[in-house]
Amino acid sequence: MQMSMTGKERVNIAMRLGEPDRVPVFCQLSIGHYFLNASADPFDIWFRAEVFAEALMELQNRYRFDGILVNLPGRDPAFEQFVEKVDNVGKEQTVRWKNGCFTTIPNDDNPHYFQADGSRYFPTFEEIDPEVLWYVEPWDITEITYPYTWGFDQTARPDSDFFPSYHSDPIKAVKERVGEEVSVHSEVFSPFSQFLELLNYENALMALLDDPGKVHACLDRLASGAVDLARRQAQAGADAVLISSAFAGSGLISREHYSEFVAPYEKRIVDETKERYDITVYTHTCGGIGDRLDLMLQTGTQGIDTLDPPPLGTVELADAVTQLKGKAFIKGNIDPVNTLLYGNDTTVEEAVLERLRLAMRGGGYILSSACSVAPGVRPELLQRLTELAEAHGRYA
Repeated sequence: MQMSMTGKERVNIAMRLGEPDRVPVFCQLSIGHYFLNASADPFDIWFRAEVFAEALMELQNRYRFDGILVNLPGRDPAFEQFVEKVDNVGKEQTVRWKNGCFTTIPNDDNPHYFQADGSRYFPTFEEIDPEVLWYVEPWDITEITYPYTWGFDQTARPDSDFFPSYHSDPIKAVKERVGEEVSVHSEVFSPFSQFLELLNYENALMALLDDPGKVHACLDRLASGAVDLARRQAQAGADAVLISSAFAGSGLISREHYSEFVAPYEKRIVDETKERYDITVYTHTCGGIGDRLDLMLQTGTQGIDTLDPPPLGTVELADAVTQLKGKAFIKGNIDPVNTLLYGNDTTVEEAVLERLRLAMRGGGYILSSACSVAPGVRPELLQRLTELAEAHGRYA
């Protein structure tokens, strides 16, 4: 019998398509789930990198996950100089900024930054100059700006120094604390996701039809920025880089558009990151991807995350195993809504045992919710995932 492994060892072996001591377990948690279940105040989790890192580790320890996904960038440590006041109304906080804008912080959902009139800013496609683009981070504290600037610093930064020094602070803080015990993953947005976030979704999708040449020029620049960020995250100590490509499923774009506007640029991120760093790079795409797993493999991705089952998505796990086994690791497929949010201990146990039956043989499987764990999922149901993997997911 194999000796018990650390979470990092377990995940790393699975990502390399091998069999660890047991199936590793870890889910991507929504920000709202951290707000509801970590001990820190939502304001501090959202605005303070060190508190966000503590929240990541607190829930990883509570659920005994084998990995942590660091999915927010670091924050300007001096952000408080821009705060006018903080209002608390019911379960929501509102941060009033000195520039007249404001941020709402629900206790169970992502915060959003609003202009003084209550609108959210997005540039038009016509005003975008592709050469001005490098990377778009929708979860910066001031969200979308153009030309892109960080927080309240209105200074445009050159490509070679685009990311501020504090950007990787959460990764560094988590790595310093968990050491070699837990697999720490970072996140970069795919060029296509960045493009949709920059223009807002409807306008970005229309741009694919109106001026595909300019769209490609934008995506090319955004791919360069994503490679730059992925390499910086690897340098900061990340064990794997997740390409967040949430909007590349069949619910939004066709296979043809995926091949044209998504795959080439994600392939660049995989290839150019791995040229410099020996690090795993894998892909998160939500919803309907059952018709494009073959195209996803062509990007060189080393793993596919979510694999949403019906009715949320279109992936039957048995089909995914047939297509992906031995080519890329598989992470996910537990319905985060019907099994976890609206389910119970019985539905969770049935779902876990079925996924283990279908996917664990031969290695290369990480047990996880398909997409992010919703804010209202009861913690005891997440704790069951590791308990069941320990009881039924052992390889020897």
